[in-house]
Amino acid sequence: MLTDPKLRSQVDALWDKFWTGGLTNPLDAIEQFSYLLFLKRLDDRENAAERQAKRKGTTYQSQVKKEMRWSVWKQMKAEEMLKHLKTVVFPQLASLSNGDSSFGEYMRGAECKINKPSLLVEAVNLIDQMEISQQNQDVQGDLYEYLLSHLSIAGRNGQFRTPRHIIRMMVQMLDPKPKERIGDLAAGTGGFLINAHQYILEKATSPNILEYDADGLPHHLIGDLLTPDERKFMQSKKYLRGFDNDSGMTMLRIGSMNLMLHGIQQPQFFYGDTLSKDFNDTGEYDVILMNPPFKGAVDKGTIHPDLPNDTTKSELLFLHLILRALDMGGRAAVIVPDGVLFGSSRAHVEIRRKIIEENRLDGVVSMPSGVFKPYAGVSTAVLLFTKGAQTERIWFYDMAHDGFSLDDKRVKIDENDIPDILECWKNRFDKKFVEKREQRVVELRAALAPLKEERLTLQAEVNRLTFEQALNGDGKHAAELAEVQQRLSHLQSQISPLQGELDRLTRQFWVTKEQVRANNYDLSASRYRRVEADAAYHERPVVTLERLARLEQVMLDEIRELGKLVNGE
Repeated sequence: MLTDPKLRSQVDALWDKFWTGGLTNPLDAIEQFSYLLFLKRLDDRENAAERQAKRKGTTYQSQVKKEMRWSVWKQMKAEEMLKHLKTVVFPQLASLSNGDSSFGEYMRGAECKINKPSLLVEAVNLIDQMEISQQNQDVQGDLYEYLLSHLSIAGRNGQFRTPRHIIRMMVQMLDPKPKERIGDLAAGTGGFLINAHQYILEKATSPNILEYDADGLPHHLIGDLLTPDERKFMQSKKYLRGFDNDSGMTMLRIGSMNLMLHGIQQPQFFYGDTLSKDFNDTGEYDVILMNPPFKGAVDKGTIHPDLPNDTTKSELLFLHLILRALDMGGRAAVIVPDGVLFGSSRAHVEIRRKIIEENRLDGVVSMPSGVFKPYAGVSTAVLLFTKGAQTERIWFYDMAHDGFSLDDKRVKIDENDIPDILECWKNRFDKKFVEKREQRVVELRAALAPLKEERLTLQAEVNRLTFEQALNGDGKHAAELAEVQQRLSHLQSQISPLQGELDRLTRQFWVTKEQVRANNYDLSASRYRRVEADAAYHERPVVTLERLARLEQVMLDEIRELGKLVNGE
């Protein structure tokens, strides 16, 4: 999610220049932007490695030929630069990855479609101004997402780009290890794979080396604590594997480039419809992290025979696929639309039954509907489950805030449940942690009870004084009413923080398998979460009747006065 207004304006300017420069196909513009961004980040990576070697007093052997370096060819004159890019840089892109990798496969078809030297110079200058290496986020994916929003197909493709903070939350909850086989079977731009890799490096980097930015993201991920065997595995073909069925190859190239830039020398990020008969991975993964597309039905004739034949809904088929692809004891964190949690069709109930009765459903994180805005307003949840284990009870968290506004603007806000989600998940089996929270809930309820009683009393007084003020119309009760309203406002300021803390503490709860089974395997958090509604103020009927009588008397008096005027009395 690109929130920096300066970056947004720079991307808009680059988009306009591509358009006026002859790249009228939006997908071509996105692809050319991705290539240039990759070359810029590749050069930044090499510069950083050289600086680090210099600090250590060692010699760094560059992994990129001099003629490929952004800092070298951008110094050329416009015509020479364009010719160099077309005849030297692009033909050698595939050679940047050794061995059998997706990067080598897809970059062999890479083509520089910029044909105006002046356009190339403008694009290079704008990308330099973006200062990509200084950003605190996965900028390539975010910039791609923003460019995608310019397209008429943005709503459809935007679902592939999961917000980074949600990806990071899911990765932290699943806690992947250095020698685990990690996959994403609908990988989009590769965000889950990259974040899983970064998480493993973070855990394997000495604390005195790590630095965290204002967003809590780690830097200097060198993985110095990894063993030689772990390092070897993390460069093997089994470590990270991603698939996507983008026939235009744009996302596959971006994903492969992203993995390369994050130190994966042989990216395994391939084209493939993982729901089809051609995909046969069974028991191949220890960890699966993904946000499957849930855009409707798939072609029944292409579905793999091992998957159910009673549904064509992609979100249900992907859950069956994940269970097939996981090895025994393998773990998954998957985003699903809310309909998966409570759908009543046989196919919906069956997949929930299968996860709960034949495997272990570890947790359900219900997310608010604005998480995927501006692309979609659908409510979603994260399912966390383990293949082959046994479900006894299920951990739930009913998220209300993710740290951003839930409208189309998605600006940062203070309210954020994610830190509490991670803390609760980590300590969900810690008896002392649970007891401490339960004790605090008891204390908060005890503290709130008299305050809420007083609020009802003040609301009754406001109601009474408002009536008297309206009835008399002489301002006699105005000062008293203002004073009571001020007291009520002050009281509400005392209640709000306590109520907010109580709401947060009760967002986590457990549900037994028997409870879920009795409700047709419904996994909606709202079905099981106990929310105590505050007593609403209602005037006593006898008082209401009394006031109606007084109003009627006033009306009769007014009618009598009007009658006197009409009769000239």
